[in-house]
Amino acid sequence: MTNPVQPAQRPVNPRFSSGPCAKIPTFDLAKLADAPLGRSHRAAVGKAKLKAAIDGTREILGVPDDYRIGIVPASDTGAVEMAMWSLLGERKTTMVAWESFGAGWVTDAVKQLKLDAEVKTADYGQIVDMAAIDYNTDVVFTWNGTTSGVRMPHGDMIPADREGLTICDATSAAFAMDLPWDKLDVVTFSWQKVMGGEAAHGMLILSPRAVERLESYTPAWPLPKIFRLTKGGKLIDGIFKGETINTPSMLAVEDYLLALDWARDLGGLSALIARCDANAAVIDKFCAANDWIANLAEDPATASTTSVCLKFTDPSITDGAAFAKAVAKRLEAEGVALDIGAYRDAPAGLRIWCGATVETADIEALMPWLDWAYHAERAALDAAA
Repeated sequence: MTNPVQPAQRPVNPRFSSGPCAKIPTFDLAKLADAPLGRSHRAAVGKAKLKAAIDGTREILGVPDDYRIGIVPASDTGAVEMAMWSLLGERKTTMVAWESFGAGWVTDAVKQLKLDAEVKTADYGQIVDMAAIDYNTDVVFTWNGTTSGVRMPHGDMIPADREGLTICDATSAAFAMDLPWDKLDVVTFSWQKVMGGEAAHGMLILSPRAVERLESYTPAWPLPKIFRLTKGGKLIDGIFKGETINTPSMLAVEDYLLALDWARDLGGLSALIARCDANAAVIDKFCAANDWIANLAEDPATASTTSVCLKFTDPSITDGAAFAKAVAKRLEAEGVALDIGAYRDAPAGLRIWCGATVETADIEALMPWLDWAYHAERAALDAAA
């Protein structure tokens, strides 16, 4: 095999990391100049900014008026942990996992909280049969597997008359996929995923049923201050008006507001979803045209449109992990794709972020480079044989 010729065109933005993700295409540090730096987040200006972040989230995502939205510490992880530690234990729990983050929530439920829990798992590339879940239990699951590239196709299997709560980690799905709010009681996500915001802040969205649980049930375990959502048996309402539990970064808040403005100008949620779909479609077309690479998701209906995970299917490759790392290293060395190696716990391969902040033209420009890197690495292996 001869050495392939490098493509002439490069992606304008080579940032395809699955988190933190690419900034919005119109990002400019100068646009954050209105951030109230050096001011208290409890001052009127700080509260106004935080409330604007909550209101903008509701507007763009279409969150129902009777759902509460709070800004919480420790990114999506903090939001999920708050929900689990505050809400679970009232009844049996079903823990669902088909990738590493979902598996992490299983560990918390079984080993830390020691819940009465049934655990349902699926291998990478597959998804649990969500129609077979007992929704009279509390169910904890991810909507989109960030490390597996497998997502929920829809929420039709979740019954409206369920007795349990549905707790959904939607960090790589919010702003990119259509979330059925009437089927979800707790939804969490972080700013640094689809919106390309800065890290460390999480969003916790509660349905009226979740609020009712919080006000009627007290867990058997002690809750750290950072997890407490109630006081005297009542929801701490201020959390959901911008009165955060701990000090937020007003610079990060300003950055999130900028991203919300961008989404608003773009056309809202439908436009964000369309961008993700278009990006993922480019990779789907590339995989269909090349027999040496495929989507890790086995069922196209469950294939993610944000964290697209790929596997090399060339049977002559004996060390898949080394090959995938070498391909990713070649692309990074050329400055055309940064941080696209598969997640450390996932099968060997690549993971290309296709969220709304990524331009479709950059995904299109990357594909010839992916072809080049594969064939260059194959040529190197052949030469060494």
